[in-house]
Amino acid sequence: MNASTPTTPLLSVRDLRVSLQTSHGHVEALRGVNFEMQRGDTLGLIGESGCGKSLTALAVMGLLPERANVMGSIALNGTDLTQLSEAAMCQMRGARMAMIFQEPMTALNPLHPIWKQIAEPLQLHQGMDLTAAKARALELLERVQLPRAKERLEAYPHQLSGGQRQRVMISIALACQPDILIADEPTTALDVTVQKEVLNLIRQLVAEDGMGLLLISHDLGLMRDQVQRVMVMYGGAVVESANTEALFEHRAHPYTQGLFAARPQLGLKRGTRLQTIPGNVPEIFNWPQGCAFADRCPYVETNCHQSLPPLERMPSDKRADGLPDAAAHWVRCAKWQHLGVTA
Repeated sequence: MNASTPTTPLLSVRDLRVSLQTSHGHVEALRGVNFEMQRGDTLGLIGESGCGKSLTALAVMGLLPERANVMGSIALNGTDLTQLSEAAMCQMRGARMAMIFQEPMTALNPLHPIWKQIAEPLQLHQGMDLTAAKARALELLERVQLPRAKERLEAYPHQLSGGQRQRVMISIALACQPDILIADEPTTALDVTVQKEVLNLIRQLVAEDGMGLLLISHDLGLMRDQVQRVMVMYGGAVVESANTEALFEHRAHPYTQGLFAARPQLGLKRGTRLQTIPGNVPEIFNWPQGCAFADRCPYVETNCHQSLPPLERMPSDKRADGLPDAAAHWVRCAKWQHLGVTA
């Protein structure tokens, strides 16, 4: 292939806007989300609850609530998913893209043994008969390192621990070797030791299969260890986006600075209060006209309330010089140049 020929991204999200039907009428829950991923890329979405992280993932999967309106494009290998019928999306989900949900106990069917739940996408998308699908289910459980996998084929979800159930969920997601894996808070219900095991397992499997990974979390430390690039979301929009190393070294948006300042730190005296960001994330039916963070921002000025600032590429990020826009450091703040980037 000619080096100058542009490569079609594995996943390309352009100006994604999602409006939801609420008691207040249709409200815009996502406001112009943009990103792209190539095979093997790992991208993290971070921000407080209600910022739009999970909604972005559900939009990609085509699992939005009824009467949701979607504008913009979501292209998987050049195919715009927003233009597909529900029947066509059903052929995509499980086969080309898969999702690991927050709480496996509610995502798994309590009425069926785990092998049948792993076998289902194999039968639907790859036409396997029951015997072959059961054999493949065992292979997948062994691959995700479920202890005594053969003995547990007939187990029901309630007979497994939280970590074991999450391994079953990973098996289901990987069954048809999808191109994109979305993990939405995959370790929320697990203790710290099991969290690390599950995350290391996901990272290993993604690397082996060359998938793209979209990881959603509140945990900054997890992001540093698990993904190549981080997008910070607030108020249904991306407020900062950068390679992970660049974001951890230089935080440009006041919201990103607030998130990092609120982290627990080693060496603090007992009883020391952690820093917090005052106020709460605004409700989607009450987005401000301007910057959604304005009411909580210590640097707010009158013009911050007037319009939503555009994303700006940071010219000071030397590592982004000469790189394509998708690899640069972006920030959505009218004042970032005057605040002094936090190192």
